[in-house]
Amino acid sequence: MTVTTSTFVDFDTPTDYRDELKAYVDRVRWLMIPSRRYLAIDGTEPPGSPAFKDAIATLYPVGYGIHFGSKERLADAPVGALQGLYWLGGEEPRSAEAIADASAATGRWRWRLMLPIPDGATSADVEGAIRTVRAKKAPPLIDELWIHTWEEGPVGQILHLGPYADEPATIARLQASIAERGLQVRGVHHEIYISDPNRARPDRMKTLLRLDVAA
Repeated sequence: MTVTTSTFVDFDTPTDYRDELKAYVDRVRWLMIPSRRYLAIDGTEPPGSPAFKDAIATLYPVGYGIHFGSKERLADAPVGALQGLYWLGGEEPRSAEAIADASAATGRWRWRLMLPIPDGATSADVEGAIRTVRAKKAPPLIDELWIHTWEEGPVGQILHLGPYADEPATIARLQASIAERGLQVRGVHHEIYISDPNRARPDRMKTLLRLDVAA
């Protein structure tokens, strides 16, 4: 299949994906993701570890601080969905096989957890929220928080329904669609968490799986 620029739909990444979900069910979407700013924390412990949870506990207070600190200007920009980049060891793409083989990942995890910063937020809004959260809440990884400006570019994206443990089959479908179009995976595995894992039933979990691609 010939790939052209029209293959990818320009997509101004929303902070709230719930209204977008119907477009993802049972299909791969080809999107062009523009430059965005993110609150980010990097780590090397396995997902679900204390350090991983500490990163989440640091990101959300700052995200809410930005929202409420500039509520008049950002009333229509809710705190965005948590996102995660994952890879093993070096910067190689994380394959479905590697994800399925959890034992192979021991000691080799690399991840970056992120919350999108609303487009309307200024640098002063972000810096003010960080200062306030540091002073009032002192979350465990506040000093490791950084601002990541990233133009992700062309991606293939699919919705995974169900528990995280069942993701390899969905990832394999996404990888097969990428190969069918003569594209190659670049970068690392990207997840966007639509459901709250502390509230949603495992069989109803919704996670967007994304892989960056190149011709």
